[in-house]
Amino acid sequence: MKRLSILASALLLTSAVLTSCRDTSEKEVIVREVEVEKKVEAPEEEKEGILERTAKKVDKEVNKEIDEEIEKIGDDN
Repeated sequence: MKRLSILASALLLTSAVLTSCRDTSEKEVIVREVEVEKKVEAPEEEKEGILERTAKKVDKEVNKEIDEEIEKIGDDN
């Protein structure tokens, strides 16, 4: 019985040593980074700054008020 347990433990130890020393095949992963530059045409509004867009809106509002005042003056005659 003693021989059987020694033989079993030797067999177990040998199988553990042989399986743990195996080379595992590692796959090499290649990652490619690609930078793509796209030339995007910006709409007219985006080419202008915030000040220019705000000035255009204010100009439209002022022109409306001036036109209203001119019509009021023209109606009085």
